[in-house]
Amino acid sequence: MMDIPPLTALGNRIVIFGPSNSGKSTLAEALAGKLAIPTVHLDQLHHTPNTDWVPRPKDEFHELQRAAIDGPAWVMDGNYSALTSERLARATGAIVLDENHWLRLMRYFRRTLFERRRPGALEGQRDSIKWSMIHWVAFGSRHNGARYRAMVAQAQLPSVSCRSMVELKTLYRTWDLRR
Repeated sequence: MMDIPPLTALGNRIVIFGPSNSGKSTLAEALAGKLAIPTVHLDQLHHTPNTDWVPRPKDEFHELQRAAIDGPAWVMDGNYSALTSERLARATGAIVLDENHWLRLMRYFRRTLFERRRPGALEGQRDSIKWSMIHWVAFGSRHNGARYRAMVAQAQLPSVSCRSMVELKTLYRTWDLRR
């Protein structure tokens, strides 16, 4: 079973890593609500609002992310490896989610087809099914959890890792988080 430190041990600048559809944005919203600090969804910084997930120019995304990590307190979810080291350097704690890829694929279909509003969604746009995303969730991101755990360990931050839905639910209960 996982070791869950007190939420206060993670400080007030928390990064959340994990494969697509593992629950990062939902957890970020729950933590931000509990801690009364802002949530930063990197997907929203990386993509242009009111589009079907069209990326912003790289320089613009990097500028937005750097401005966000300069803040005094935040919960930030997302991976985007280009500036991971800068995020980890500012972070006071980290969470890594790693869930079964088939369960994550089912979540992708559910959120895309049935959820009108969800944490981390783009402003003014409803998600659409994309073959590239299906492939990424089912096959491309299967082993990313180990990579994220290694990055967090190297940063020597207080952290917690959830490798299943049972562990994630335990984290929610332990820290008294609301979805």
